[in-house]
Amino acid sequence: MGQTITEKIFSNHVGKEVKAGDIIDCEIDMVIGNDITTPISIKAFEESGATKLAKPDNFSIVMDHFIPAKDIASANQAKISRDFAYKHDLRLFFDEKDMGIEHALLPEKGLVLPGDVIIGADSHTCTHGAVGAFSTGMGSTDLAYAMVTGKNWFKIPEAIKVVLTGKPSQYVYGKDIILELIRILGVDGALYKTLEFTGDAIAHLKMDDRFSLCNMVIEAGAKNGIIAVDEITKEFLKDKNLRDEPKYFYSDKDAKYIKTITINIGTLSPVVAYPHLPSNGKSIEIASNDDIKIDQVFIGSCTNGRLGDLRIAAKILKGRKVSRKTRMIITPATTKIALQAEKEGLTEIFAKAGAVFSNPTCGACLGGYMGILGKNEKCVSTTNRNFIGRMGDRSSEIYLANSAVAAASAITGKITDPRDL
Repeated sequence: MGQTITEKIFSNHVGKEVKAGDIIDCEIDMVIGNDITTPISIKAFEESGATKLAKPDNFSIVMDHFIPAKDIASANQAKISRDFAYKHDLRLFFDEKDMGIEHALLPEKGLVLPGDVIIGADSHTCTHGAVGAFSTGMGSTDLAYAMVTGKNWFKIPEAIKVVLTGKPSQYVYGKDIILELIRILGVDGALYKTLEFTGDAIAHLKMDDRFSLCNMVIEAGAKNGIIAVDEITKEFLKDKNLRDEPKYFYSDKDAKYIKTITINIGTLSPVVAYPHLPSNGKSIEIASNDDIKIDQVFIGSCTNGRLGDLRIAAKILKGRKVSRKTRMIITPATTKIALQAEKEGLTEIFAKAGAVFSNPTCGACLGGYMGILGKNEKCVSTTNRNFIGRMGDRSSEIYLANSAVAAASAITGKITDPRDL
């Protein structure tokens, strides 16, 4: 019986052939912490009696949730990670001087590679499967174990093959494909499974789309999402200062999958996930007819805060104004993205339209700061979750959508099909 990409990555790491269901102890290529979760890991690390990191060059801390600090508590929380990073002279420490949301910043810097095994104390660590790596979120104490040993244990997940066919139509992106898949599977339909994306449509998906796809597999309960390396991946990696030599793995033709799901993305319209689950997806045709008035629009996060998202939004916003009763916040995922947006004139378009352009941060996505929702307010958001109270007051509502739908909705003040502008 052949192997999936995920099985091959683990086999390469442990030096023997493994299959779904096996429990293994495996070396980690990149451990990722952030300002929210790392302090717990640091406490566990120090309580273990450890005095040095097992693999200091394979451990990164990205300060991205409450940076700059929003209050005294978040400032003190951040200080724990800063003190630890300076004490251990951590090379891969990214703070205000080199800002970014971890799951956009690390690929940008060539720190996550094809063939890697990656863990992070953040559920959306699965994003990095877009470059052909095994990447998954774990708890803070799991992270501490990897800090001490350089390893962690895994149960090799069974795989679901997702075959994408056709060519996406206008204003259909990776966000719509993953929302459609979550609608099909439900929020637990891929529990502890690999979602492996394949099919002829992959060739039509840019890296931005692929990151969005893999980012949200956790919303269907998946352990990881993964896409095999192709020429688009290699082109993305070409100008990066790569941490190491990438390793390419491809599933065998006779690899075992527990299920195959086929989606013709050529017939797909933009998808909007209604409150309060990412699985509550409806087509933009339905959503735009429901006449849902919007108080806030947010474009950003590790799902859709990349340069492509900003370009999409700017193209729609150019020469137009944000609706009088609607607020719009745009958050670039990294400093590099922000600088390029300014260079291309995108920030001027946003400002003239009436949008706020912020520093890179996860703040609004998790209801931390930089765009908290008030009582009964409604928001169209390009983020990954629309749970009750996710972005603010428990009575508020979040509608997940792509950047084009978000921008169009900001202009009209209600959920809008960008094709209708």
